[in-house]
Amino acid sequence: DPRDASVVYAGMWQFRRQPWFFTSGGPKSGLYRSRDGGSTWERLSKGLPEGDLGRIALALAPAQPNVVLATVEARKTMIYRSEDQGDSWTGLSDSSFVNVRPFYFSRMVVDPKNANRIYKMGLYASVSDDGGKTFAGLGGGGFSGATYHSDVHDIWVNPKNPEQLIIGTDGGVYMSYDRGTTFRFVGSLPVSQFYHVSFDMAWPYNVYGGLQDNSTWYGPSRKPGGIANKHWNSLTGGDGFWAFPDPNDPDTVYNEYQGGNLVRIRKSTLESKDIKPTPKAGEPKYRFNWNTPIHMSANDPGTLYYASQFLFRSRDRGESWERISPDLTTNDPAKLKQNESGGLTLDNSTAENHCTIFAIAESPRNRNVIWAGTDDGNLQVTRDGGKTWVNAAPSVPGVPPRTWVSGIEASRHADGTAYVTFDGHLTGDVKPYVFKTTDFGATWVALASAGMKGYAHVVKEDLVNPGLLFVGTEFGLWVSVDGGAQWAQFSANLPNVAVRDIAIHPRDHDLILATHGRGLYIIDDITPLRTLTAEVLASDVAFLAARPAPMITSQSEFGFNGDADFVGVNPTEGAVITYYLKKRHMIGDLKLEVSDTQGTVLSVIPGGKRRGINRVEWTMRSRAPRTAPGAGIIPSLGALMGPRVLPGTYAVRMIKGKDTHTSSVTLVPEPGSQHSDADRALQLQTAQKLYAMVERLAYLVDAVADSRSQVRAAANGLPPRDPLRKRLEALAEDLDAQRTALASSQRGEGISGEEKLREEIGLLYGNVNAYEGRPTRSQLDRVVVLDGSLEAAVAACQKAVAGDASLKAQLARKKIAPIVMLTPEAWNTRRPAQ
Repeated sequence: DPRDASVVYAGMWQFRRQPWFFTSGGPKSGLYRSRDGGSTWERLSKGLPEGDLGRIALALAPAQPNVVLATVEARKTMIYRSEDQGDSWTGLSDSSFVNVRPFYFSRMVVDPKNANRIYKMGLYASVSDDGGKTFAGLGGGGFSGATYHSDVHDIWVNPKNPEQLIIGTDGGVYMSYDRGTTFRFVGSLPVSQFYHVSFDMAWPYNVYGGLQDNSTWYGPSRKPGGIANKHWNSLTGGDGFWAFPDPNDPDTVYNEYQGGNLVRIRKSTLESKDIKPTPKAGEPKYRFNWNTPIHMSANDPGTLYYASQFLFRSRDRGESWERISPDLTTNDPAKLKQNESGGLTLDNSTAENHCTIFAIAESPRNRNVIWAGTDDGNLQVTRDGGKTWVNAAPSVPGVPPRTWVSGIEASRHADGTAYVTFDGHLTGDVKPYVFKTTDFGATWVALASAGMKGYAHVVKEDLVNPGLLFVGTEFGLWVSVDGGAQWAQFSANLPNVAVRDIAIHPRDHDLILATHGRGLYIIDDITPLRTLTAEVLASDVAFLAARPAPMITSQSEFGFNGDADFVGVNPTEGAVITYYLKKRHMIGDLKLEVSDTQGTVLSVIPGGKRRGINRVEWTMRSRAPRTAPGAGIIPSLGALMGPRVLPGTYAVRMIKGKDTHTSSVTLVPEPGSQHSDADRALQLQTAQKLYAMVERLAYLVDAVADSRSQVRAAANGLPPRDPLRKRLEALAEDLDAQRTALASSQRGEGISGEEKLREEIGLLYGNVNAYEGRPTRSQLDRVVVLDGSLEAAVAACQKAVAGDASLKAQLARKKIAPIVMLTPEAWNTRRPAQ
């Protein structure tokens, strides 16, 4: 009670949910009240239904706390209202807004300032303005018309401003500022619940996956400016689970959503065709798991596996199916009573479908070796394409019988080798079970170590190194580099979140994770992990191999979306250099030098010093040019970067204190790039020519300024009326004019638009430098023109500084040092390369 903390109400709920059955209700359910803070309790029953009750939800009216509301599941589920703190109750409404799935949707919230305005959770939210007698859909809520996602589980009403609502749904969070008339989706929360993930071979590749009660989606692995919500595309509705693009037709996707619904979708048109296998004459009803597996053959691209209690195979994109197994489950009659599931309220959504196949794996080495794991603990294997099957589950040591097979991985490196995970959490067993066989399931070795946390969902063997294994558990990702003897949790930017599925991209070598609660993650390039051998781990310092770095074209996408949308981080556009340190580097410098084939140092990169794996990024550019000072920035950001190097292999040298270590990094053109080698070479040659012009102009401006300072110093040492002083002051003004003619000097809050030689050369360099292909004819011609202008400027400045013979003679008579123009060599010592 908000006014009296000693008054407490409690709804007690008797229920049992098992993987195969659900019962809500019983004699232990009931409504209770305590007037002494919970020391003693009395059961409230006057006006409430008799007999067994189910779930009971309570709501008190902050504006009138003697009013208590209860949603009571019974043979006839209703909302009840008490106006005397629960002494007596009156039934008000049993509408569809109230009685739909009461074990799932029962909560209510009362407006903090209006005891008669009540919000009710449900498939869609509803609202009553007459104290609970009648309800209407909130914001057009109903099976059509709502702008928010279905399955509303919570509502918050601002106690200071009841016009503001926040609702929590199976599709996310929505906000309203007009009491639920309209809603705005909160797109900034990266909390999606993915079950599975797959990929295609596009560039950049797309990732595909199904979301808990929120459709199936695909989106790009990189996008200019980051991967925003708008870049994702929905395929089907419902609870999304599995989705695989057809390897022979990238426009086709196979998608499973809850209860075994299988469709083939054309991405370009969203045309969808039901391809779910159906029973033939004389066959029993097919039992499909809520999360029915799809498996794509590694041996026969386009061949598709699907499963109920039977395993099916299709070679024609789902147009027809061949049943290749008997019932592979226990077929336990006690676990096949889904039609009775629910308890007081029948609830057969197929979520409790049991004795079904949950995991499929065809050996990548042999199309006739196929594994099938069931939710009731069978682990079946065939070695003859489905003609005969053997249940290997009894051979797995230490796993309780009937434990759910959550994942199977058939090895691509050895015949007879497979990995399997079991998950017993639905029956109270939260141990991680991970096993390996090398003899087609006759014997098994346990791999899960004592430090591994969370029950296991999935195991994945690396595509290249059989000793590199990954396990996804309820509490994160676990990695082994020694075949499962030891495990470490991967925690770099990855929280302790349920990892439900793992995929490895064969071209990009990325590890892709489907998490249940934080969306999809991509661990860029696991090539270094493949080389993390025992010998490497024992060494003090070791460079680790990496994939060739694609030379990504820098892009941007115009738009200013504020902070309302979550934006996924792109992979780096640079080349990543990875190395291992046995101990943290404490004393001395640690840096990396990148050099070309002639030994010219192109870039110096500060190195990471932490113990373990370090990754540093090279921009694939040489140092940025030194630019002349001027008003404002040069009108091209490309002028602030060094020239992009050509594809090829470059030397890497680590300087670690007094020690050095060497490696290399390989750059390749971005996939799909149409620039020829000759065009790239001309672009680099032109950029380097302009680079030199930018630096020469910077030198010239500094040299003129230095000469001007010499002249002024000489003039200041002479009497005011000395004729030589006036001559020197005139020269100083001339030199200042020379410098001003070389670079913009106007200042102010606005954009002056002033362009001098500095701006013209810088702009041309930036434009050429920003494009990796052949420069235009206009750009090449302009280089010649500006180079001539620069040479003329150099000559003019040199002539002005040198002066005539009479000036030199006058300076000598006064014993004043001659005015000398700064040399490029001296300038380099004053202003070293950046």
